[in-house]
Amino acid sequence: MTRKYSSTSVEQLLDSPMGAADTTLSLDNTAAVTALLGGVSLAAGNVDQFTVVVDPDTASEEIIFVRGNSGNQLTGLLRGQAGTSATTHSAGATVKHVLTSNDLDYYTSGVDASITASSTTTLTNKTIALGSNTVSGTIAQFNTALTDGDFATLAGTETLTNKTLTTPTINDGKINLTLNAQTGTTYTLALTDNGRLVTLSNASAITLTVPTNASVAFPTGAIVNIQQIGAGQVTVAGAGGVTVTSTPGLKLRAQYSAASIVKVGTDSWTLIGDLSA
Repeated sequence: MTRKYSSTSVEQLLDSPMGAADTTLSLDNTAAVTALLGGVSLAAGNVDQFTVVVDPDTASEEIIFVRGNSGNQLTGLLRGQAGTSATTHSAGATVKHVLTSNDLDYYTSGVDASITASSTTTLTNKTIALGSNTVSGTIAQFNTALTDGDFATLAGTETLTNKTLTTPTINDGKINLTLNAQTGTTYTLALTDNGRLVTLSNASAITLTVPTNASVAFPTGAIVNIQQIGAGQVTVAGAGGVTVTSTPGLKLRAQYSAASIVKVGTDSWTLIGDLSA
């Protein structure tokens, strides 16, 4: 509810008696209502509030919140406000616009007592402490309400980026290898080959080179899978300063033989698989 005020309001007189339960107040004419409102317009639907007092400074003083007007009447009255009580008033009683303790309390606390839990209110730059408040709703409702991103759900399919999983339980986990098909007679491992299967196919002999850490910084523990799928035999060789250990040798044994190259130190690798000298 929007509170309305006027510094040019002119006090008026009650045109007819008011009962304690009446929700309308009659003045002499429309011009009297306009003068009392002092230029304030009250929107339809009882969404605005204009404060008046009837019988001020008497035993019958009553603060009333006015929420609308029609013709010579003030309508949508909320009776007995700001510590006063709804009571009867005689024709000719003084009616004037006032600022009340209720208004001052409202601006002091920043909270309008007329706002209820069911009201529709826009909050800006407010902090909601989750420890002392409950935010209710479904995941779908939260996702619709948020503009910066969605909540992850336990039942949904989510993409996790830069997240650390500590001792997770993975049920029926599957990792699909990415293939890197090479058809030349030489190939030097690239950082993107980590965790991949590099296939090597050529009729002539093939040399696969493991680069230095200075040129390609594979992490320690990196694994590159390789397979000879052509007739040309594959030989694994370390670049200058790189040591590759294996037994019985550094060659894949035959067509369709496979092996894994594992980084065990800065420039140290081990070759494990179907090998020959």
